[in-house]
Amino acid sequence: MNTTTAGYKLIKKIKDAKFDVDNLHQYNLLLQIGVRDLQVSIIDSTNNRVLLLEDYVLASVKTYKELQQMLASLFEGHHLLMAGFWKTVKVSIKNTKFSLVPSSLFVKEAVVDYLKLNSKINTETEEVLYYKHIQSDAICVFAISKIIYNWLNQLYPNAEIGFVHQSSSLIEGVINFSKSNKKDSIYLYIDRFKLHILSLKNGELEYYNQFTIKQFNEYIRYILLVINGLSKSQKNTEVVMWGYIGKQSPHYNEFYKYIKNISFGDRPEYLKYGFVFDEVQDHHFLDLYSIHLCS
Repeated sequence: MNTTTAGYKLIKKIKDAKFDVDNLHQYNLLLQIGVRDLQVSIIDSTNNRVLLLEDYVLASVKTYKELQQMLASLFEGHHLLMAGFWKTVKVSIKNTKFSLVPSSLFVKEAVVDYLKLNSKINTETEEVLYYKHIQSDAICVFAISKIIYNWLNQLYPNAEIGFVHQSSSLIEGVINFSKSNKKDSIYLYIDRFKLHILSLKNGELEYYNQFTIKQFNEYIRYILLVINGLSKSQKNTEVVMWGYIGKQSPHYNEFYKYIKNISFGDRPEYLKYGFVFDEVQDHHFLDLYSIHLCS
C-alpha cells in the first residue's frame, strides 16, 4: 500500500495476519528515525515473530522542530503508533553524531568529550546517550535532538523505552550474522544517501564507519579505500552486502566489476517471518531488524 500525506510517504507496508491489537502488551515496537526516513517494526516477544514492517520517506526539513511536527502528524494518523501499551519501545537514531569507544577507555563523565572529537555538539539542544554493545567491546556514544528525545519519552511514558544509534544495530546484526559466516569479511550496508562499512576479525569488530554518498562512484572509492586501509585483498576478500540495492540492479553490476567476491546477506535468523514477508528481499532492513538485538 502506498499512501502520500503532507510531508511523508509510505513506500512499504507488510502486516502479518497473526497481529492482534489485544496483545500489544507482549509486542516490542522498533522505530528507526532519520532526518529523511522512518522505519517501523513490531515483534512478538513471545516467539520473535515479525508482525509489521513499514518504511516511510520524509520530506526535507530545516529544523528538528519541523521533523518532530512531521513525525507527530504521521503518528497521530497511525492506528498503532500512539498506543502506549507496548512491552518495550526501542528507538534507533540515524545521524552522524556518534563515536565508538573501547569499554576499557570509557568514562561516563566524558561522553560529550568523545563526541566533540568528530562532531559539533550543543548540550542545550542535544541529549548525549551511550550504548554498551552486547557482542563487542565497543560503547557507542551518540547525540539525539532533545526535541525528538523528549517527545518520544512523553509519547510512551508507560513503556520501557531504549535509544541506540543505527551504527549499534548494524554492528550487533553483522556480528550475529558472522557466527555462521566464519570468514574475516567486509560487510556493507547501503542506506539512503549513506554507505556503512564494517569489518570483523576473528569474530570481533575491527572497523566501522559510515560515509555520505553524493555520487555513485563514491561507493566504490570508499569501499576500496577501506579494503586497502585494512590491508585486505581486493581480489580475494569476501564482501557481504545488505541494504537498498536490488540483486539485478545496475548498481550491483557496477559493484561486481570491482569486487568479484561479493554476495548479499541473509535476513536475521533470530526472527521469524510469515509468508507475507516473502515480498521483502532478504537483504533489506538489516538495521531495523537488528534493533531487536539491542538491550
